[in-house]
Amino acid sequence: MIGVFDSGFGGMTILRDLQKSLPEYDYLYLGDNARAPYGSRSYETIYRYTLQCVRELFARGCPLVILACNTASARALRSIQQQVLPFEFPDRRVLGIIRPTAEEIGAFSKSGHIGIFATAGTVSSGSYLIEINHFYPELKVTQHACPMWVPLVEYGESQSQGADYFVQKEVDALLAEDPEIDTILLACTHYPLLEKAIRKALPQNVNLVFQGDIVAAKTVDYLNRHPEIESRLSKSGKTRFLTTDTAKFFEKGAFLFGMRDISAESLTF
Repeated sequence: MIGVFDSGFGGMTILRDLQKSLPEYDYLYLGDNARAPYGSRSYETIYRYTLQCVRELFARGCPLVILACNTASARALRSIQQQVLPFEFPDRRVLGIIRPTAEEIGAFSKSGHIGIFATAGTVSSGSYLIEINHFYPELKVTQHACPMWVPLVEYGESQSQGADYFVQKEVDALLAEDPEIDTILLACTHYPLLEKAIRKALPQNVNLVFQGDIVAAKTVDYLNRHPEIESRLSKSGKTRFLTTDTAKFFEKGAFLFGMRDISAESLTF
């Protein structure tokens, strides 16, 4: 199976796009809901939680794990790739969602001014600034944290007037900081559920970029370039779900992310 990890529910927006692009593969999704959110936690805690979940996915037979969580990708991915995999799991791979997004983001902008909406943890890590500068040093990138957006989504308020208010507030703040922004990246996997409110708040000339499409396309490319990994993946079109919270809680939350009639398994570390 392809393992897909997130601190909670948001990674399902990445999973959906993976399923669309690679429907024949099997997936195992793990949401660390009992310890979510990760955004405000320390580097050490995020790393420890993420590694624990990656180990669980490896133990359940996943040769490839995708960290479908911006905070985990920002804070834990590099350490896992450099300090753990070569010594403990040399035949396994862990991929993130920040680098593939950074590789493509410059193609969306004409003005050379990019805005990023993300969690406080992702913003403070500076990971997007580092990665985008690596590929597009000429771009001006402005980050903005949106602390209310994830709770709005997880409490089922993404279509409410309250969501419109908080989205407009953050959009205005970002564009006030750099009025030349013509492209905004949603660098949190919860944020696509606020698409309607965000598009309503944005000027029509501003592009909105979603990670799911990019990550799915990059995963297709990765598997084409790495047959040694691809050949080990099962292909029956099935998806299983794990959560560190109760199965009932997870199944209810997954419904908000478009995952209907699923059955989850609860695990305890």
